Amino acid sequence: MHTLTHLKERLQQLEKQIAETKRRLPAHSVKPPVMMDLLALEDEYETLLAEITDLSKNRVNTV
Repeated sequence: MHTLTHLKERLQQLEKQIAETKRRLPAHSVKPPVMMDLLALEDEYETLLAEITDLSKNRVNTV
């Protein structure tokens, strides 16, 4: 199981990767591989965010 700190660090890394990928998106004719990269990063981001939220709730409930 990952620690809350590790998950938050990964979330920050994903934020940077998402921003970089968005900068690579052209105004027109978006390339499918770039769009697939962005969607995969955003999916992982959402999953991590949900996991952090659950861990935070559990931590509050056990204290």
